[in-house]
Amino acid sequence: MEFDAIIVGAGLTGSALAVALRSTDLKLALVDGRAFSTACPDPRAYAISPANMRFFSRIGIWRHLKHHHACPIHRMCILGDAGGELEFSADDEGIEALAWMVEAGALHEELSATLDRQHNVSFYRPAVPTSMSVSRTHAELVLDDGSRLRGRLVIGADGANSWVRKECGIASQDIPYGEIGIVGTFRAERPHRHTAYQWFLGSGVLAWLPLSGDRISIVWAIPEDQGRELMAMDSAQIAARVAAAGEHALGEFALEGAISSFPLRMLRVDRMTASRVALLGDAGHVLHPLSGHGVNLGFRDADELARRLALLGAGHDPGDPAVLRAYARARAEETFALQTGTHLMRTLFAARAPALAPIRNLGMNLTGRLPVLKSMLVRYATSGRLFHGESND
Repeated sequence: MEFDAIIVGAGLTGSALAVALRSTDLKLALVDGRAFSTACPDPRAYAISPANMRFFSRIGIWRHLKHHHACPIHRMCILGDAGGELEFSADDEGIEALAWMVEAGALHEELSATLDRQHNVSFYRPAVPTSMSVSRTHAELVLDDGSRLRGRLVIGADGANSWVRKECGIASQDIPYGEIGIVGTFRAERPHRHTAYQWFLGSGVLAWLPLSGDRISIVWAIPEDQGRELMAMDSAQIAARVAAAGEHALGEFALEGAISSFPLRMLRVDRMTASRVALLGDAGHVLHPLSGHGVNLGFRDADELARRLALLGAGHDPGDPAVLRAYARARAEETFALQTGTHLMRTLFAARAPALAPIRNLGMNLTGRLPVLKSMLVRYATSGRLFHGESND
C-alpha cells in the first residue's frame, strides 16, 4: 500500500498528529501494536498547557474535552524541602488558566472517536513493524502479518523505546534516575479550589493536581525502594501515605481505581530526524515529570509537524529534507530548555548534601519575590516562549 506518511504509534501524540492532518490531502497510515480498548482505564492525567489547548481547539477536540473532562488550574503552590515556597496564579498573569487537567482515558477516547470518522487514515492495529528500508524517494515498512507499507515519510511516535528510532540509527542518551513515578486518582476530603500543589520532599517530588469534583490526580517521583514499598500497600494505606506526605492540605484521601508506576529517566536523541523519518513525543525526548511538560512537548511536536506538512502543496514531498530540517530546528529550543532545566532542578533537589538545602530554597523564595522572573517562567511554561511576541498559536 502507498501512503504519503506512515505514523508508527497510535498513542496520544501519534493520534493527535493524525487528527491534525485530517483536512489535508495526505494519505495516512496509522500503525500500532495494540487494539484500542477501554477495558483497562489509564490512571494518568495530564496538565494541558494553554498552547496545547489552542492546538486541541484547532483540531476540533477541545470543545468536547473542556465541557466534560477538563479541570482548569488557577493556582499552583510549590513547596521546597527547607522552607522554600513559590506560587503562581493565572489571575496575576492575566490568563484563563495555568493549565487544564485532562484524564488520559478521556483524551484517548476523544482522539480515537475523531480518528474513526476520519477518511484519510488507514489503520493497521494490532500490527508491529518488523523491518524498515529507506530509499531516495520512499521508506518501506514490513509488518508482522506480511503487509508492506510504502510512504514518503515515516513518523516515529512509538514511545521512549522507539523501534523507529533504533531502526533508522538515531543515537540516544538514556539517563536513569533510580526513581519510579507513581500515578493515581484520589477523592479528597476538602475542595481543591482549582489549586495544584507540588512538594520537593526528602522522598522525591509529589504533585497533587485538581480534577473535576473533589478528586485529584497525583504524580509521585519517589526512590525505587520506597516506591516498591508504597505499591505493595493496600488502598487505605496508600491514601493515608499520600495525604500525609502533603501534610493533609486537603484532608483525608480515598483511592479511586488503581495506581500504576513507571521507571523515571531522561532520554535525549542526537537528532529528531533522519532520511524520510521524523520522531515525535517520547520517541525523541523523555524528561522527569516534575515539570509536567512531557506530554506537552509531544503535542507541540505534533502541532509543529502538522503545520509543516499542511503547508505543502499537492504533489510536494512530505519527506523532503528541507521540511524535516525545518521541523527539527523549530523544536530544538523548547525541548533543550525544558529537558536541561528539569534535569538540573531534579538533580539539585535530589542532592542530599545539607549545605545545598538552604541555597535551593532561597532561590525558590527569591524567584517568588521577582514578578518579572515569575512572569517569564509562566510565559515559558504556557507558550514555550520567554517573552511576548508573534506566535503561530
